[in-house]
Amino acid sequence: MAEQQDTLSQLKQNLIEYVQLQLGSQIIDLELDPAHYEAAYQKTLGTYRQRATNAFEESYAFLEMTEDQNVYKLPDEIQSVRQVFRRTIGNMQGPYSSSFDPFAASSLNTYLINYNYAGGLATYEMWAGYTELAARMFGGFLNYTFNPVTKQIQFIRNARGSGETVLLWTYNLRPEIQLLTDYSTSQWFKDYMIGASKAIIGEAREKFATIAGPQGGTALNGAAMKAEGQAIMDAKIEDLKNYVDGSQPLTWVIG
Repeated sequence: MAEQQDTLSQLKQNLIEYVQLQLGSQIIDLELDPAHYEAAYQKTLGTYRQRATNAFEESYAFLEMTEDQNVYKLPDEIQSVRQVFRRTIGNMQGPYSSSFDPFAASSLNTYLINYNYAGGLATYEMWAGYTELAARMFGGFLNYTFNPVTKQIQFIRNARGSGETVLLWTYNLRPEIQLLTDYSTSQWFKDYMIGASKAIIGEAREKFATIAGPQGGTALNGAAMKAEGQAIMDAKIEDLKNYVDGSQPLTWVIG
C-alpha cells in the first residue's frame, strides 16, 4: 500500500509539473500555490468520475456472513452491487451449509464427462435449470438493498450461523493510479487540469484590473485567462461525449 501511495504521489507530481510547464513556468512566475494545484486536480478527478463510464470497473468481492447480522459496510470504492451469489440454497447455518448433492456429481460425471456413452448436454442443461429454479424457490438468491452513499448493504434475511461467504458482483471506482497511467485517460487529465488552473489564475487576476506602476501601471488578463480555461474544460467535456477516453457508448433504451 505504501508503494502504491508513493507511486500515486509521484504521478500527481508529474501531472502538476506538466501543467506548470504548459502555463509557462520557468519563464514567468505563476501565482498558484500547491493547494491551488490540488484543487484543480480534485476538480479534474471529480468531473471525470461524474461524467465518464471509464471511471468505473466491474469487479467481484467476497463477504463473510455473521450470525444475526444483516447490515454490512462495504469498501468506499464500491459504487453499486449488481448481484449476490451463494454456494448453497436453503438454510444459512454457516460455512457448512453446502448444497453438494451426490446426484449432481453423478449427473456431471454421467451426462457431461462421459457424454459419448450416456445422456448428453441437453440433460445436463435441464439439471442446471432445475438447480437454478430450486435456488429461486428456496433461498439460493438473497434479496438486498445497497446505499451508495453510506456503502451499507442490507440483506432482507438474517444469517443463522457465522462463516458463510457470499460473492458480490460489484461496480467500483477505478483507482486514481490507473486513471493517471492509462493512455486513454491520462492526456484528458492533463488538458482538463490546465483549463482548471487557468480558471483559478484568471479568477485571481480579475480581482484587480491593473497593478499600479510607472506610466499608469500594468493591465492584467484575468478575464481572458478565465475564458481560455473555461473553453479548454468545455472542449474536454465534449471529448467525453465523443468517448475519446475509451468509455463505452450508451446502448439502446426502449420505453
